[in-house]
Amino acid sequence: MTILSAGALTQFAVLDALLAGAYESGMTVAEALERGDFGIGCCDRLGGEVVIVDGEAFECTVEGAPARMAAAATLPFVEVAPSEATEVASDANDLDLEALTAAVEGHLLSRNLFHSVRFDGVVGRVRIRVTPRQQHPLPPLDEVTREQVETEVVEREGTLVGFWAPAIYQGIAVAGLHLHFLSADRLAGGHVLDLTVRRGELRVTAFSRFHLHLPTDELFLRTELTHDNDHRIVAVEGGVGAG
Repeated sequence: MTILSAGALTQFAVLDALLAGAYESGMTVAEALERGDFGIGCCDRLGGEVVIVDGEAFECTVEGAPARMAAAATLPFVEVAPSEATEVASDANDLDLEALTAAVEGHLLSRNLFHSVRFDGVVGRVRIRVTPRQQHPLPPLDEVTREQVETEVVEREGTLVGFWAPAIYQGIAVAGLHLHFLSADRLAGGHVLDLTVRRGELRVTAFSRFHLHLPTDELFLRTELTHDNDHRIVAVEGGVGAG
């Protein structure tokens, strides 16, 4: 059963800023964990993907296995929310990404609300990516993802962590389902590009409160953001959109 959380989903920065190459500053891991124990994000200068699960933040980078992040580490983009003691929305067995997205959307309280999404179980296959740390001048996200390192993990126990965002928030967030993966053995993780889930439990929680924190560094302030390239978001984030 999907519940409406009394808490808030907090986000630092907007996706269109990453697409514009304006990701110089960020929220610290400590600040993010003050606002929730569950979430996703990216590392400083897009140097990897972040998974926040059960109150711990892990960085998934090109350097090696996921590692616990320092409290002072910078997150140029992050979405974080408090976990709720929710019932299992449904069992999720033998689903590809499209079918998993449909299952999530079948449990939405409303297509106008944000929802946290968690799957615990075994993935049959998951294709994940991490991106290398960038140097100045900072390139836009779609250029960064041309250098992404992709890995395919098979028959692995782990957790899918992410959010479903309404279509009207495309460019602020990723409309539709946005997932990261962290294996139970903490040896693999990253942004989900494609997957099949073998068996596990799916939990979905709705949020009517959305707190957006915008950067105030010079680069962000002088970069005028526009939203006219939805195809770029689909290209760099993958997955199944909000429709």
